[in-house]
Amino acid sequence: MAVIYNRVALIGLGLIAGSMAHAMRAAGLAGEIVGYARSAETRAIARDLFCDRVTETAAEAVVGADLVVLAVPVGVMGEIAAEIAPHLAPGATVTDVGSVKGAVVEAVGPHLPAGVHFIPGHPMAGTEYSGPRSGFATLFQNRWWLLTPPEDTDPAALARLRELVESLGARVDTMDVAHHDLVVAVVSHVPHAIAYTMVGVADHMRRVSQSEIIKYSAAGFRDFTRIAASDPVMWRDVFLSNREAVLDILGRFAEELFVLQRAIRMGDGEHLHAYFSRTRAIRRGIIEAGQDTSAPDFGRSVDQAAGASGNVR
Repeated sequence: MAVIYNRVALIGLGLIAGSMAHAMRAAGLAGEIVGYARSAETRAIARDLFCDRVTETAAEAVVGADLVVLAVPVGVMGEIAAEIAPHLAPGATVTDVGSVKGAVVEAVGPHLPAGVHFIPGHPMAGTEYSGPRSGFATLFQNRWWLLTPPEDTDPAALARLRELVESLGARVDTMDVAHHDLVVAVVSHVPHAIAYTMVGVADHMRRVSQSEIIKYSAAGFRDFTRIAASDPVMWRDVFLSNREAVLDILGRFAEELFVLQRAIRMGDGEHLHAYFSRTRAIRRGIIEAGQDTSAPDFGRSVDQAAGASGNVR
């Protein structure tokens, strides 16, 4: 593949940025990859693993870059945008990888100068791992990457970013900011909230009853713990930044849970069977869409996950 961007600046060097860098290097999509992270240790690891050059400030990293990727927690994006704004090259594109878009647009947009293209984005891919060693080139294969371009976005800038994302292996869709935040509240944010809560309940039961919940964890609970192992800083910011949509969906979840409780209490097997049949059909739809596998371990074997992430469970 041909070079799409001459210089890409990655601000934040964790799972997503690292995976982007690995994929760009593997396919020759960037002339130079420059990275920045607050931690000197992270910068050193990134220099060894996937960056051509690292800098000690975000401002220095973006100089001369035609693509800048903000891969930091949502809560600090405004601060970073203010720092880099005076150093952005005319005609550069700025995107992000945050899972909330409304708060990012409000935090970042006002800082960016005229002539810089701001195209918010959200790769819907990830693992429970974080840090500069966690990235791998195939993370985005067949995963959705949502873009929420403003109405006045330059078509050429959007097409160029889309070409890069598709070259990373992702499938691209565009939508408006508010719709994005509602959709991800359903498919990502609230499931994480439920996982954190269920693991919290299990921990409480373990402390109260001394039961061996961890030792005898079955597959369902293990999946909860995998989700709940995600980066706590990122998820704190996600819930606070997308609170309206999350609270809306949590309310709907509570209503559904009440109906389920009543069916169980009343011994309504017919209702339970019909309800579980509908939800099972959704699972089949996800597999048919190529967004997961029907394998017993959901394709996430210990060896594969550890090898891909560079971490040991």
